[in-house]
Amino acid sequence: MKPIPYGKQQITAGDVGAVVDTLGADFLTQGPRVKSFEEAFASYVGSAYAVAVSNGTAALHLCAMVLGVKEGDKVITTPITFAASANCIRYCGGEVVFADIDPDTYLLDIVAVRSLLEAAPKGTYSGIVPVDFAGRSVNLEAFRALADEFGLWMIEDSCHAPGGHFISSKDEPQHCGNGNFADLAIFSFHPVKHIAAGEGGMITTNNEGLYNQLLALRTHGIVRQEDIYVNDLDTAFGIEGADYVNYPGWYMEMQHLGYNYRLTDIQAALGESQLGRAQEGLARRREIAERYEQAFEGASFMKGQSGKVEGHAYHLYVVEVDDRRGLYQHLRLQKIFPQIHYIPTHLMPYYQQFGWSKGDMPHAEKYYSRCISLPMYPTLTNEEQDFVIGQIKSYYGE
Repeated sequence: MKPIPYGKQQITAGDVGAVVDTLGADFLTQGPRVKSFEEAFASYVGSAYAVAVSNGTAALHLCAMVLGVKEGDKVITTPITFAASANCIRYCGGEVVFADIDPDTYLLDIVAVRSLLEAAPKGTYSGIVPVDFAGRSVNLEAFRALADEFGLWMIEDSCHAPGGHFISSKDEPQHCGNGNFADLAIFSFHPVKHIAAGEGGMITTNNEGLYNQLLALRTHGIVRQEDIYVNDLDTAFGIEGADYVNYPGWYMEMQHLGYNYRLTDIQAALGESQLGRAQEGLARRREIAERYEQAFEGASFMKGQSGKVEGHAYHLYVVEVDDRRGLYQHLRLQKIFPQIHYIPTHLMPYYQQFGWSKGDMPHAEKYYSRCISLPMYPTLTNEEQDFVIGQIKSYYGE
């Protein structure tokens, strides 16, 4: 049997064709494929606007920028996430404050967040970055109510959950990144994600003002003639009283300090092609998750698992076991390559310099000591999955 990784992209003939067509077109970057991908993705998640960027980390950084994060701002996030969820706040000079996870969901614990907020004077904190970890959606409706109560903005890190949803208090599915609750949401198109563009990211929002800022900041803070507001240059051009100035086609202005966080048309073509079968891939992920859940139900070695959850997008299927290291090594010897998601961010040496240490997040740390992510991708066959399940049970003597 071939090696079985924890995650894997699927590239079809249609994907290759979309990329080849773009290679033969007029634009390799800053062309029409980016806009087409943005519009298709916004429609997929149900948001008003979408902005494609170079990767998920760039998306997080731009979100922090347009929300005005600055030195001294305190922002709450989870320790069980990729470091970028916290790093985006540090990029802008803000202070990251971790709150523990709910051990039953592995998500940021809203009770722990409320405790932090209530223990500090109002205005101490600026925002929250909840994460749809492993593909399970945070209850954004509840977090939005909490954020509004304390005057906070919210970034939804939904890199793991395109197509996922939670059920609102009105018994309605609310899709990750739809803009109804978070000010901004971000997604990643890394090869192991649901939609693989090589690299890439997307920001979604329903806020037109934030959308326009994002468009400029992803391209060095530069705007071109059709976007330029009347300013001191209107006198030089002899135009008065107009909302916009009809500058020559070559004219542009750098109005803010931005970055080159653009996505290429090549990546956008691949991403949009993959988006076309995203629902099919999501359905298969849920089938795989259900097979894992049934296979391990009642197993004595199983201390926790992702399980069958309404709206879960299953970027990962996580289980908690005793002797995690032993199982990890055993599986690798069988050419099964699981992964660990994640070492708690507050225990990273960089964040320990700010005073975080072992024992600060007991639920996250206990979870980390037992967690292992099993193979989960749409092209995983039942035969391969059965082999993984059999090897796990064999290791524990069941």
